[in-house]
Amino acid sequence: MTLVILAAGMGSRYGGLKQLDPMTDAGNFIIDFSVYDAIRAGFDHVVFIIKKENYEQFRETIGHRIERRIRVSYVYQELGELPEGLTLPQGRTKPWGTGHAVYCARYAVNDNFAVINADDFYGRDTFRQLARHLSRPGLSGRPAHHCMVGFRLGNTLTENGTVSRGVCDVDAQGMLIRVTERTKIEKRADCAAYLDEDGSTWRPLPFDTIVSMNCWGFTPDIFGNLEDEFRGFYAGCGDNPLKAEFYLPFAVQAQKDRGLCDIRVYPTTALWQGVTYAEDKPRVKAAIREMTGRGEYPADLWAD
Repeated sequence: MTLVILAAGMGSRYGGLKQLDPMTDAGNFIIDFSVYDAIRAGFDHVVFIIKKENYEQFRETIGHRIERRIRVSYVYQELGELPEGLTLPQGRTKPWGTGHAVYCARYAVNDNFAVINADDFYGRDTFRQLARHLSRPGLSGRPAHHCMVGFRLGNTLTENGTVSRGVCDVDAQGMLIRVTERTKIEKRADCAAYLDEDGSTWRPLPFDTIVSMNCWGFTPDIFGNLEDEFRGFYAGCGDNPLKAEFYLPFAVQAQKDRGLCDIRVYPTTALWQGVTYAEDKPRVKAAIREMTGRGEYPADLWAD
């Protein structure tokens, strides 16, 4: 099984390349914990999707440390990496989005795989659930049987500003119906609230709402379907060719609606840890220090 890590984005709200910001005294990053947990769950290959200009920094700070433990590949998310026949709009400098990032990994992945963000701490249970699903036989085909780990909204919020979360509608059998992206969610005293599309109304969201943290499990079937979805996206972004983004949840939803896949949702009570804002770092460091003190992780993940 392969772990694909989306690490091409710069943390604009955080103020730097947060994927390479140490969270422990030993110099471990959030990415290190994800890879460590994935190895314990049975993953044997990790693919970093990065910007080409960040390769040397990634290789020196992360790759060299973990290459002794797991096979490592690098994929570059580049603007010109487009399906045959499509051309880069003149003046486009903005990355195409997370759906395009996964599409760029199509030549590096040939088995069932998970996709996560580089700057989110998902916890050990998340990777166990992903591995359990992805190791099942008969997942490929039409429909392909994908999965997602769903977090409780209240376990994913920050005290330091708003966050974006994919709010999930799940049926009684645990299958995903739809993901609705809410780009401004803030924590309140007894619930969360999101800013509606009109930009003027805050609407409540219970803390136990299941949300997507961009933590998916896929079969390789998704790559050809992503190309088809990207072509449709490209054709439809004529009004905004320089800024429109091809988001992974939207692409997966479109494939589900076309009958190409279904998505089982595995709920977790794990506490998400992340550094959306620089002010989040002390909280994340304290949480990791507490888990280390309980023996869940060694003081240095890659020490011999």
